[in-house]
Formats: sequence, C-alpha cells, structure tokens
Amino acid sequence: MNKFGKLGLMAVMSMTALAGCAKSTSGDVDCPVRIGFVTDTGGIDDKSFNQGSWEGIKRFAEDNNLDSSCIKYMQSSGEADYDPNLSTLAEEGMDLVVAAGYLFEEAMDAASKKFPDTNFFVIDTVVNSPNVLSGTFSAEQSSYLVGMAAALQAKAEGGDTVGFVGGAESELISTFQAGYEQGVKAVDKNMKVMIDYAGAFDKPDTGKTLAEKQINAGAKVIYHAAGGTGSGVISNVVEHAKKGEKVWAIGVDRDQYEDGTYEVKNGDKTETKSAILTSALKKVDEATYQISQQVLDGKFEGGKTVSFDIHNDGVGIPENNPNLSEEILGKLKQAAQDIKDGKIKVDGTKTTIKNGQVG
Repeated sequence: MNKFGKLGLMAVMSMTALAGCAKSTSGDVDCPVRIGFVTDTGGIDDKSFNQGSWEGIKRFAEDNNLDSSCIKYMQSSGEADYDPNLSTLAEEGMDLVVAAGYLFEEAMDAASKKFPDTNFFVIDTVVNSPNVLSGTFSAEQSSYLVGMAAALQAKAEGGDTVGFVGGAESELISTFQAGYEQGVKAVDKNMKVMIDYAGAFDKPDTGKTLAEKQINAGAKVIYHAAGGTGSGVISNVVEHAKKGEKVWAIGVDRDQYEDGTYEVKNGDKTETKSAILTSALKKVDEATYQISQQVLDGKFEGGKTVSFDIHNDGVGIPENNPNLSEEILGKLKQAAQDIKDGKIKVDGTKTTIKNGQVG
C-alpha cells in the first residue's frame, strides 16, 4: 500500500457501504461503480490539474477492469457551467462526482445540498457538507522547492532574475507564489522575482505574452501556476530554447517535462530536449484514484477534509529531473527533508510581491 492509500484509510475510517454503489449500469454495461468528473474552464487537456485528476480516474478504471463507459467527464466553458454539470452527473446516478479547483466551492456546496444521496469529492477547497469529501494540498511546499531550483539554475546561468506566472489571482494561487518566493529568497535574497497574473486559466496566448515579457526583462526561469494558460508560458520558453537561449520553464501539478520537449540538430543527429527544468507536483491523480477506490470498496465517508503534503508524498518534485544538476538535486533533497523535520517552515500566506512588480 502506498502512502496515499494509508492516508486515505486514516482519513476515512467508516465502513458504511455507499448508497447506490452496489450495482449501477451504463447502457448495456454493468458498472460496479460510476465516476463522473467536471473540469473547470481549463479543460480536460490543460496538461495540469484537470488532466491529472482525470488521469487518476482513468487509471482507477483500468486497474479495476471497468468499462470505459463507467467513467465520464464534462467540460466547463465558464463558471456558469459548474452547477449544471455537477447536477447532470448526479442526476445520471454517478456514485462519485469529482471536481478539481477552488472555483467549484459554491457550485459544489449547492449541488451537494440538491443531491444529498450523491457522493462528491472536491479538490483545492473545503466544502462543509456531509456528502462531500474535500482534498487540500500544501502547494507552497513544492513551490518552495522549485523556487530554490529556479534561483540555483538562474545563478548557474549567470542570471539574477526569475519569474512567476499565475492564472487568476486568488488565495489558492497565492500559496504557489508565496512558496516560490520563499524558495528563491532562501537561495539568494537579492534575486529578482517577476510576478504576473493572466486573469484566467484558459488563456495560453496571454501566458505566452507574459512569458515573453519576463524573458525580455532577464528572467532565466519561469514557474507557472496557471492551468491551460501555462501551456502558453511553456511554448514561449520552448521557442527561446530552440534558438539556444538558456531559459527554462517550471511545470505545475503534474510532471510537465514532456510538454516542453523540442528537437535540435547536433551534426547528423537529432536530439530531443526539454525546456522544463522541473515541476512542482500536486498529486491530484493519486487523490482521485484513491477516493474512487474508496467508493468502490464502500469506504467513502463525506464531511471530512484530507490533507496532502510533503509528509505523505502528496506534493514534491518528480523523481527524475534530467535538467537539474546533481548539486542542485542534492540541495533540493535536503530542503525537502528539512521541511519534513520542521527545520524549514513554508508560509503559504506570505507573498511580498504584487502583480507586475519585481522583488
């Protein structure tokens, strides 16, 4: 059993069987459990937390030999779609309805009250309803580690500036910024940190524009916490990297190394490289997998909050980081251990740099 499994068992001790979970159907297919997922505006292929959450559900279905029709997602083009999409899945008899993102707080609260016999799982916010299980992540901890990586890499490249691009300004995204700032300043208190917000999570063109602005101002590494908007950040950094410039992007939520790949000619050979320095992982795929499994096993219990942090491997950086030197990896490993031991305390509420400013 992995660490997330242990966490789930600790957090969900009730053995009460889930109402409606015994047997449900999807067309002509018998489904021992049906799982529905609602995206936010970033979409199912945002290469971030929507995609990661859905990948966890798909892996759960594959591991339990469920027909693909036993799981379903609905995309939201705007916040007005959240409540209708949640309600539609509940009306269809889903045994669990999942939504990823703090923007679902009001819609999830409303849907859980309208469908008290449906079980819901919401990520990145807390909804106090008896049929809702809430999952929170200490994103500031993984952001601290990539902040250190950004500063160390920038110094290695002879630079003194790094950047951060957020989606919409919010309490949640500020935790990413706060941890990142603190990690950067732990390496070099004089390192400049550029901060920009796109105002949305589904604007890759805006992300690309902001990345261009920061690179032109000297940023060597840019960390994004912007969902689909972040794909624009990555694509812009890739364009610069293709020209031989020493600039990097840092992914978020899932390992985005593959999203930053590009090819370069080296004599007669073509090499594949990536402009992703590392990624700040928020293991939403493990969370959706484990909660789906709890529903199948009849162990789901709402009205609780499950916390995922560095202590239970809920956040961190990828195991493999081809673009980080052994020296930098060693420093990040020590910092992660120091956070676990309480020697380093990361404050997710402390941001010192405002949008568009440098600190």
